[in-house]
Amino acid sequence: MSDRLRGIEAELAKLPLLTVGELRNRFIEVFGEPTNSRHKDWLVKRIAWRMQANLEGGLSERALARAKELANEADLRIMAPRKPGTSPGTTTKVVACPVDARLPPPGSVIKREYKGQTLLVTVRHEGFEFEGQTFASLTAIAKSVTGQHWNGYVFFGLGKGAK
Repeated sequence: MSDRLRGIEAELAKLPLLTVGELRNRFIEVFGEPTNSRHKDWLVKRIAWRMQANLEGGLSERALARAKELANEADLRIMAPRKPGTSPGTTTKVVACPVDARLPPPGSVIKREYKGQTLLVTVRHEGFEFEGQTFASLTAIAKSVTGQHWNGYVFFGLGKGAK
C-alpha cells in the first residue's frame, strides 16, 4: 500500500470526528465552493467521495456520458456558484400570516353567555385576551372556563353555520 493511500485513509478516518463547521471548511477546500448543508453524515460522505475521486481519478468517461444521458436539464445548475463573500445582502420581506376566516379582526370582542356569566374575549394579533390573561387559542379559554375540552370556535359560536 502506498504512502499516499495510507495518508488518505487516515484523513477519511478523521472526518467523522470533525465538527459540522470544520466539515464545511473542509468541503470548501475539497470542492472549491461552499455548501449550505449542515448535515454531518452527508458532508462526511461527500468529502470522502471527492477525496477518493481526486486520488483515484473519479468516474470513467463512459460513466460520465451515461450520467449526462440520464440527467434532467431542469435539475442541472444553470449558473455557476457565487464565490464566497460575494452574495448580495439579505433582504427582509413582511409576509402576512393567514388568518382563520372564522375569527373577527384583532381588537374585536367575542361575547358568550355561559351558566349565567358573560364571557368577553378580545381578539389580539398574538392570541386572545380573557380576564387579563393572554391565551393562545379559544379552545384554551373554553377549557379554563368549563374544565372540559371544547372546540373553541364551537364554544364561542364561531363554527360552521354560526351567525
